[in-house]
Formats: sequence, structure tokens, C-alpha cells
Amino acid sequence: MLMRSPARSERIDIRISPSAKQLLQDAAEVQHKTLSEFVLHSAISAAEQALCDRQQLRLSAEQWTALMEALDAPPRRHPRMERLLQEASVFD
Repeated sequence: MLMRSPARSERIDIRISPSAKQLLQDAAEVQHKTLSEFVLHSAISAAEQALCDRQQLRLSAEQWTALMEALDAPPRRHPRMERLLQEASVFD
């Protein structure tokens, strides 16, 4: 069953340079989308990413205590990681 998207009743107007518009049109074409579809999808993805770290984390008192204990605990040693970091890099 196809889900209908909510009616679009709002409009956003922006002014951009011809080169920016051409870049967006080229990208939209590559993804087989209209310019509007591409810009809307890209803007929504960017907005979701920008807000991602602002989400609420809800924990019970016990979960909160466990999280605080884990954050306050000294870091665990990882001998393999320590050896790896001491080896010469391909960039050295």
C-alpha cells in the first residue's frame, strides 16, 4: 500500500548563483530526481543530521547510574591497540 505524503502547502524561496544552481541540477539529474526533490531531500537530511545530537536520552535511575559509572571509570587498556599505535605508520 502506498503512503501518501502530506500536502505541501509551504514554500521556501532562495536566491543562488547560476553555478550553484547548475551544480544542484547536475546532482539531481544523477540521482534521477527533479531539482525540487533533490534540494528538499538534501535539506531535510542536513536538518536531521544537525539536530541528531540534540535528541533526548531517557534513562531510568538505574540506567543513569550505570552510565555515569561507565563514564567515570578509568579507560580500559587495549594491548593490541597500544602496539598498533607504537608501530611505524605507512605515512611515516
